[in-house]
Amino acid sequence: MIMKDKKGLIVGVANNRSIAYGIAKACKEQGADIILTYQNDKLKKRVEKVAEELDVKHIYPLDVTNEEELKNLKESIEKDYGKIDFLVHSVAFAPREALDGKFIDTSKEAFKIAMEISVYSLIDLVRTIEPIMNDGGSILTLTYLGSQRYVPHYNVMGVAKAALEASVRYLAVDLGERKIRINALSAGPIKTLAASGIGDFSEILKYNEKNSPLRKNVTIEEVGNSAMYLLSDLSSGVTAEVHYVDAGYNIMGMPLYEK
Repeated sequence: MIMKDKKGLIVGVANNRSIAYGIAKACKEQGADIILTYQNDKLKKRVEKVAEELDVKHIYPLDVTNEEELKNLKESIEKDYGKIDFLVHSVAFAPREALDGKFIDTSKEAFKIAMEISVYSLIDLVRTIEPIMNDGGSILTLTYLGSQRYVPHYNVMGVAKAALEASVRYLAVDLGERKIRINALSAGPIKTLAASGIGDFSEILKYNEKNSPLRKNVTIEEVGNSAMYLLSDLSSGVTAEVHYVDAGYNIMGMPLYEK
């Protein structure tokens, strides 16, 4: 069991179709003890169902914009688990109107919201949890190809993901003294609750399936397994990387020409 005796916090599980769920399931199957959070009472029941399935002992409230809840989370984990070995940040949000129309029309308020929740939350969470992480631990956040290339309807989230990836590189140096690693996983498009906010998402799925080298879209199980590798000691020499799990789509310079 690759993750035997490992304990980790996964922030961002919404239901059993989310990427964070795929990561939690893969880690659990390899022996890890999982800790989950829920954003609000509306989502609590969904997370409780996942917790029951994965035999999670504790779930804690966490709105990543609430400093008091971050502080309480750290104290609760330290009390119930002592120190942990890994952390997953699967949090992103932008107002719906900022994902439609032209990027140039993004409002200052929408930009601030996207950056605070999608980027600064990683920095804040890492700073809060790092003191209760074991040396040699691992941190993972989730990004997307829209950080590097134009993707229709992604707009301000593309800019936020670019900032997230830059943050990973700078955090890697700060955390490296304790041999704590941090990486980003860039998954291909998957039909999740979060993806439902992106316009024409079904067309994006079809296009990726047709034009990726493997001629397929990836699953949450495939993403989960790759994440588990990055969170485990198998990747002890890997930090500050963006790891693509997208059936190879990120290498494509133009659509495939099918005769």
